[in-house]
Amino acid sequence: MTHIWVRAEQRPNEERVGLTPEGAAKLRAAGLRVTVEESHVREIGIEGYRGAGCEIAAENSWPTAPSDAIIFGLKELPEDGTPLVHRHIMFGHAFKGQPAGRVLLQRLKAGGGALYDLEYLVDESGRRVAAFGYWAGYAGAALALKCWAAQARGGICGPVAKYPGKGDLLADLAADLGDAPRPRALVIGALGRVGTGAADLCAAMGVSVTKWDMAETAHGGPFPEVLAHEIFLNCILARPGCPVFVPASARTAPRALRVIGDIACDPTSDFSPIKVYDHTTDWAAPALRVANDPPLDVTAIDNLPSLLPREASEDYAAQLLPSLMALGNLEAGVWGRAKAEYDRHSAAL
Repeated sequence: MTHIWVRAEQRPNEERVGLTPEGAAKLRAAGLRVTVEESHVREIGIEGYRGAGCEIAAENSWPTAPSDAIIFGLKELPEDGTPLVHRHIMFGHAFKGQPAGRVLLQRLKAGGGALYDLEYLVDESGRRVAAFGYWAGYAGAALALKCWAAQARGGICGPVAKYPGKGDLLADLAADLGDAPRPRALVIGALGRVGTGAADLCAAMGVSVTKWDMAETAHGGPFPEVLAHEIFLNCILARPGCPVFVPASARTAPRALRVIGDIACDPTSDFSPIKVYDHTTDWAAPALRVANDPPLDVTAIDNLPSLLPREASEDYAAQLLPSLMALGNLEAGVWGRAKAEYDRHSAAL
């Protein structure tokens, strides 16, 4: 019997989950064994899973799970260096040259485990079957505007926290922006999930948006238009051949640009299109000032959808559920393609 083990997230400010109680009930009805760990932070409470007939395990007990269990989480595992013996479903951030990702692959290889990276679950055409993109874009654009508002007041954006729902976020952001004239925003990747969410948030706040996608960036740069907007929102994944949208020279170049929202948020990747910073920001300090006179702030939080954990969890879980229903055949379909990606990268270690 295929056994999926939903682990508690161990990263700060992470309350999302990739399986709802309703989805768990459907997996059980399809013959899968479902274990869900308790969690003191998960947005969706454990009672729903108990009611769906799931087995309940202690928080963070996944290392002692049966060796044939498939461990399902979203964000990173504790970086304790231990070999990993299980098959893991998660966002590994391990296939684009990231230093921490290389360590993860080494741990999996040492323990005989495997990574089914959620970013690389794709259909036959190469399109991802599930993504948090819309809510990442929505929250990322909101955070960029909060950074702009703080900067306009002569400061820098302070700590942020989760919102109970979208309406609460919009109300808070409207209060931050007040009646001041709105900035102009350029969204690259506007036709994708992330870009759509970013553009929708901007529209809700009365921010004028220039929408770019592949056609507008096909010439490979340079892109002076980026510097001509007050807000730049990067909504595309870093991949080989990705052009540079913001070169290091942007720090000192004449520019209207004041805030970069790197929603794709992959600064340690070899292919990052934004060259004015090299590390992520976090909830306690969401803005990184990379230039003064005039100021330029970068916000790059890599779990943005957690600002709206319930909407993000329910949306993502619904997208992913059909693939989870197919876990009984890990050699085919989306799972087979994801395993091939892992095999290719781990073989290069």
